[in-house]
Amino acid sequence: MVGLACVLLLLQPGCATLETRQEEEIGRDASRELRRELDFVRDEWVVDYVEDIGRRIIAAAGPQPFEYHFYVVEDESLNAFALPAGYIYIHTAIILEAANVSELAGVIGHEVGHVALHHVARNYNRQRNTGIVYQLLSVVASIFVGGYAAAGGQMLGELAAVAYVNQFTREAEEEADAFAVEMLPKAGYDPNGLVTFFDTMKVQSGGDSGVPTFLSSHPATDDRIQSTAALIADATLVPGLRTDDGGQLEIIQRRIQLLTRRADAR
Repeated sequence: MVGLACVLLLLQPGCATLETRQEEEIGRDASRELRRELDFVRDEWVVDYVEDIGRRIIAAAGPQPFEYHFYVVEDESLNAFALPAGYIYIHTAIILEAANVSELAGVIGHEVGHVALHHVARNYNRQRNTGIVYQLLSVVASIFVGGYAAAGGQMLGELAAVAYVNQFTREAEEEADAFAVEMLPKAGYDPNGLVTFFDTMKVQSGGDSGVPTFLSSHPATDDRIQSTAALIADATLVPGLRTDDGGQLEIIQRRIQLLTRRADAR
């Protein structure tokens, strides 16, 4: 029973968090590695456009312990991600697929939320502990299930370890969505852009996958649409929130197309 108690203790939320200094070190080191691995759009107009949206959201969130850095990655996959201590990466596909500035602001606000709420650092700790969780679960399975079920016990350990990390990820995604819904209006953007961009994600992915929800790294898209829409419905939104920005997004999208040599054939 001692082994089982250790496992349950490790599975509890609120594992030791990283200090600000540690987050900064991890973020800086990981960013340095990514500079060697990724293709960046370094055009000043494009980067400044994304950064301006990010700075508005950060200002709405209040004082932060980190200096944020925004990067645009030349990549056709619909993705964005954040590293500890404020390193935020937006794929060009996100910018090109955004129907308006509120959709792009929704994605950026979500990633700022991951940093501001220390999700990346907390998930780093969980992933670091996953190997320990897997080993302990395998031992527990061998004790309680016994001999011929050893292989099954190892599979149990693998599934439990995956679910352990991904459950945290789902919770973090929901919290980051809620953060964006709260901060976007304060920054002057219509939060409904986050919901409409979820619709785009769903179309692009062909709908929700058949992977069981508890093993999925993100909440099912339909669930996120419903929960985020409910948060917006409960919020008191001031009139005049920005959906578009007078054509600036369209200019940036065209600029990206030209810079990445994917302009429409004429």
